[in-house]
Amino acid sequence: RYSVICVMQVLTVSSSVPPKVFAALSAAEQARCSLQDFLQRERLISNMLQQGAQPWMDTLGQTLNQVDIIDRHMKYLRCLQHIEELSDFEKVLTQLQWPIISPPTQSLTPSANSQEINSQLDLLVTQLLALQTSYPPAWAPLFWPAALAMPPSQATPLCLPIQIMLLPLSRRFRYHFYGNRQTNSLSKPEWYLTQVLMWMGNSSTFMEEKIQPILDRAGATISARVELCRGLLSLVQEKVASDASRLLYDDVLFCHLVEEVLQFEKELRSNQSYPTVLPGVLHLLLEDAVLQKWLTVEKKMAVEKMDAMLSAEGAWSSQYKDISDMDELKAPDCAETFMTLLQVITERYRALPCPSAQLKFLGLQRELVDDFRIRLTQVMKEESRCPLSARYCAILNAVNYISTILGDWGDNVFFLQLQQAAVSLGEEEVLGLGVTEVGRLASLEGSLFEGLLALLDRLKGDMMVRLLDWTMREIAEKAKPYCQDRWLSLPSQHDQSTMSLSSSACPMMLCVSDRLLNLHQVLSFSLFQLSWQGLAERLDNFLYQDVILSNHFSDGGAAQLQFDMTRNLFPLFGHYCKRPENFFKHVKEACIILCLNVGSAILLRDLLKESEDVMRDCAGDPSPESALNELGVYCLASCDVLILLNLRASWPVQ
Repeated sequence: RYSVICVMQVLTVSSSVPPKVFAALSAAEQARCSLQDFLQRERLISNMLQQGAQPWMDTLGQTLNQVDIIDRHMKYLRCLQHIEELSDFEKVLTQLQWPIISPPTQSLTPSANSQEINSQLDLLVTQLLALQTSYPPAWAPLFWPAALAMPPSQATPLCLPIQIMLLPLSRRFRYHFYGNRQTNSLSKPEWYLTQVLMWMGNSSTFMEEKIQPILDRAGATISARVELCRGLLSLVQEKVASDASRLLYDDVLFCHLVEEVLQFEKELRSNQSYPTVLPGVLHLLLEDAVLQKWLTVEKKMAVEKMDAMLSAEGAWSSQYKDISDMDELKAPDCAETFMTLLQVITERYRALPCPSAQLKFLGLQRELVDDFRIRLTQVMKEESRCPLSARYCAILNAVNYISTILGDWGDNVFFLQLQQAAVSLGEEEVLGLGVTEVGRLASLEGSLFEGLLALLDRLKGDMMVRLLDWTMREIAEKAKPYCQDRWLSLPSQHDQSTMSLSSSACPMMLCVSDRLLNLHQVLSFSLFQLSWQGLAERLDNFLYQDVILSNHFSDGGAAQLQFDMTRNLFPLFGHYCKRPENFFKHVKEACIILCLNVGSAILLRDLLKESEDVMRDCAGDPSPESALNELGVYCLASCDVLILLNLRASWPVQ
């Protein structure tokens, strides 16, 4: 029974074991799957974290590297500062009376221990130069004093001794011209600009006599004086850039700043002999906002000045009218003032280091010239009712004066260089040029002012035509009695010494004389040359058509006509040329034909008629042209000569 019971217990235990094992295995399997799931999720999360954090890690690594570099630099700077504290360089400079604020009036160094101080100066400058050349070029900006930070355009750092020498001047500059000091005035940029120029001038002797020899012995190929100027210039550059941005909305102060900056640049290059290869301060005026403001203000002020000069009381009178030697152009005051205005604008932008910016100002000048031309045209139209008035002639002189000056500018080297720059830079749109004009500019056939000159010449031509037409109408009115004189019935006078001017010609001759005198007084020399020649041409045609071809002439009438012309009319123009008869070819040659003796007239008439009727076969006979040339007739054609011959009344009865 006991054994049975034991067997039954064993069977009972055996039957209960498999479910527990199975449950344990199942639990283990579930744990394994759960663990794999966790591991998979961990890998996913880890990958995500690595992908997201990698840029941060890279950036952090770079930052740590930079911190490490800066830390090493700071250690170097502390070492350098310690070396600087140990140096007696600034003390030596103080003993040498540096900085030199005012013009030196005595020896630069004390006489007692000058040799010792000079030796110390030599040693210290040499050591500072060696110290500067010992660090890599990339570290150079780290050793510039903060007060002397160079602009990006000045990549080469100042030599270390000069940097230290500039420190007291920099402190003075910032003390006086920054903050709330009265000397820091936006309306007085000349204060700090003049001060810097004075420092440059006062220090030049010291730099050349004390510092330059040391630099030369050390083999440094730099100019001590230029280096000092470069350092002082950096102070000015920073100050000008700051002031310019603050004055963009104040036209008056902005203009004053520009004027002072231009004057500073001029004195810097001339008086201080600052090299042209180094930037000055003009590049600061080329910043987009500053340059656009400058152009806008330049135009605004020019337009205001044009309004003032045209409305001034003496606008149309010449300031040199009482000085004959200086009044050849007879330019009215408004025209001369306007061209002076343009010249001043040119002088302002001439020194700019950028041709593109210069062309913008040239475009403004062209615009102003065209504006002034339009204004002159408007005033001219008001005066066109009386072209002989003083104001009308003054306007004509103004147009001629402007045209003459612009023509001279077109041949000026500066404008020729701008012309080439306009072509090479493709700045045609700035000047409003067409394809044809650009081609002429490139070949130097045209000029930058060619289009303006064409418009001015057209205006001048129109005004001259109006003036001469008006004058001729007046002369023609006075010549009516002369045109209707009794030329056919005038008796012959064999002795010309007893002849006198036709009474009917007196009003005409007087009018011609008065007008020539008046035009000579009011017009410039070149315009008067054009006017009297144009008047002679018109008068020649008028007399030929209205006096000669409209009448018949007896021998006495022809002789009187020739006397009136050769002894009275031609001499009126003889004041202005040696052979005035050459400007009256029709009248002169008509008088020759009308005054031929009867025999010569008959032969000439027959020759001309035969030449009209048949082709001449006899080579020995003279041609009509050669026969006319022998008589002094070159202008009139054969048909015209026949007409004149038919106007003669003295033909023998056939």
